[in-house]
Amino acid sequence: MLRHVIAPLRHFSQISNEILRHPRLSSDAVRILTWQLSLPPGAEESLSRTAVRAGIGKGAFNRAKAQLKGEGFVHEWRQQGLRGLWSTVQLVSSVPLTAEEALAVRNGRPTAADERTGRTKRTGRPADACPAAGEPKGRGAGRHPEKPTAGNTSTPPPPPAPAPPADPECDREARELVDSITALDPRLAVPRGMVPQLVALASEWLSLGHTADDVRGQVRRGLPGRERAIHRPGGLLRYLLREPGPVLPPSVTPPVSPPAAAPPPRLAAMRECDGPHHMQPMLFTPEGDEELCAMCRDASPLRESAAAAATARGAAAVRAGLAGRRSAARH
Repeated sequence: MLRHVIAPLRHFSQISNEILRHPRLSSDAVRILTWQLSLPPGAEESLSRTAVRAGIGKGAFNRAKAQLKGEGFVHEWRQQGLRGLWSTVQLVSSVPLTAEEALAVRNGRPTAADERTGRTKRTGRPADACPAAGEPKGRGAGRHPEKPTAGNTSTPPPPPAPAPPADPECDREARELVDSITALDPRLAVPRGMVPQLVALASEWLSLGHTADDVRGQVRRGLPGRERAIHRPGGLLRYLLREPGPVLPPSVTPPVSPPAAAPPPRLAAMRECDGPHHMQPMLFTPEGDEELCAMCRDASPLRESAAAAATARGAAAVRAGLAGRRSAARH
């Protein structure tokens, strides 16, 4: 690659290569920082004003400002004036500063690194010590940007809490439980290498108060139908036992109260008629101690004999009338 560079004679700023090549600063962050460092001494221009002049939007400016603050090039403080008005003080540095070093620079005090290297401030001017020049020293304060890290740079999770001492009795019970689970279905042929993981999961269920039947029930509910094959039985059991459910209280069966006495049925006061005049059993409500219904009582032998006598008398009267008519016809 060819480069044609002409060093400017005036109107230029000295910017370190570590800023221009910083691995964690975006182009917007580098532009804002170099713009601020190029301003003349005493210039009162905020970072937001620089972003507006550089044509950087609000969202990009917020991201760039967060990068500069995270790397130690920008520091801010909120302070209250004499009339109670609040203002923001911003410090822009050409080298990364810690919070303590930035506070010392704001207050005009030399830091420990300044005193050690013979610099009273971070302007790079020699101190009043004699001789002013000497052996080259390292940078007074700040830190060199680290190499870019690969992968996720978020806050690492806290170290896991130490595991409680193992209970041999609980481990034995958990192992027996795992053996009983794998015997529930022929498709649950677990590889031998996964047995310790399943034993640890089963032990966690048991330590929380679950019974072996609870664990087996959890597995039964998660098994697919008999017509489907299980290609990874160990992974399926690990998934089903990954989070123990809450321990349900034992169900309390309410006391069974004795059944209330049923009211006497209406049929209890009825009686079956003993008369011979019914094709099917006939129920009637007696008014006293009678054993026949009203129809059978009306068809009793006394009533039948009286009815037969009346019928005979009527038949005789009819025959006599007919005989009289025949006799009159002859004469």
